[in-house]
Amino acid sequence: MSHPSDTAADVPWYVLPALVVAQFAGTSLWFAINAIVPDLQVSLQWPATAVGTLTAALQFGFIVGTLLFALAMIADRFDPRWVFFLSSLGGAALTIVAWLRIDHYVVLLMCRFLTGLCLAGIYPVGMKIAAQWFPKGLGHALGWLVGALVLGSASAHGLRAVTASLPWETLMVAVAVLAVAGGLLVLSLRQRVPAQHRPVALTWSAFGVMWTNRLVRRPVLGYFGHMWELYTVWVLLPFILGTRLAGEPVLWWSFAIMGSGALGCVIGGHLVAKVGGVRVATTQLGISGLCCLLAPLMLQAPDALFYAWLLVWGITVAGDSPQFSALTASRAPSHLVGSILTMTNSIGFAISIVSILLSTQLAQHWPLEVVLPLLAVGPALGVWAMR
Repeated sequence: MSHPSDTAADVPWYVLPALVVAQFAGTSLWFAINAIVPDLQVSLQWPATAVGTLTAALQFGFIVGTLLFALAMIADRFDPRWVFFLSSLGGAALTIVAWLRIDHYVVLLMCRFLTGLCLAGIYPVGMKIAAQWFPKGLGHALGWLVGALVLGSASAHGLRAVTASLPWETLMVAVAVLAVAGGLLVLSLRQRVPAQHRPVALTWSAFGVMWTNRLVRRPVLGYFGHMWELYTVWVLLPFILGTRLAGEPVLWWSFAIMGSGALGCVIGGHLVAKVGGVRVATTQLGISGLCCLLAPLMLQAPDALFYAWLLVWGITVAGDSPQFSALTASRAPSHLVGSILTMTNSIGFAISIVSILLSTQLAQHWPLEVVLPLLAVGPALGVWAMR
């Protein structure tokens, strides 16, 4: 039996795979609506901008939830395994409610907002549980855990592709069941409380440190640039694919391209020991920014080049995420790490809301050849900050 002070080498082999699978299952809630938007646009005559608004509602819920969980120290006051499980259960229930009231747009918006709040009890809390099991630092595990988030976000498209011959309601039920299963998996792990564990409240002075400490400011700004691009690319991806495909192939390719970001996370995590986190993060951010700029050419390119471009974009647009988190955590004052990460994530998701709403609106009036290069602004500023 291992103890709180054990090193990562003493952690049972099944812990990391269990946490990765649970993160994947829980975060499948993220893009559940996005995967069925084409069906709903036909049956309910939704405007094309609805997908952006619904995604923004969830992102806003995640921001509010992250701050509330941090301010109330929920995962410190209570067993984080139960927080994760109950959040998964809540997210699953809200997904079922969204299905039952899908024709009431305001109710659906509220369900997505509340689902985002529940996701704040899944993704960050899952990271906290992992940190308790790996007290010496998550190391390469961070790449796997963020990769699970990426693959989980993509999973709704894959599930919808598998169930394409069935009614769209099947996806909502499948995602809800998957989320509950992830919560049960985390609950099956024994509780692990680190030695000398002391809850740390959200410290607002950390906001100033984010800007005045040069070493912290660089990865924080890099992360902000990354978030300007990431979720907007994921939201627009079916529209990009729709320039060449229709129906089920769009779902399969959306899953493959979004899911390829997990590969970028894992490979990036392994490369850190050889070339360093700064180089890994900056290189991936730079490549994804270049993919934005190449959009006018690639949208007219032959199929092989078009899909290769999207796969490279999918790998790099998400692959830098764990490195920015790791760099920020390693450079922040030890007593402010949690607060700085919480504020950085919240601001980053707020930036993603602006980007999503702006880009989906512009896409109604301008061609994608014009809209997609605008996403390069974030990576360009991020690379400049990390120079």
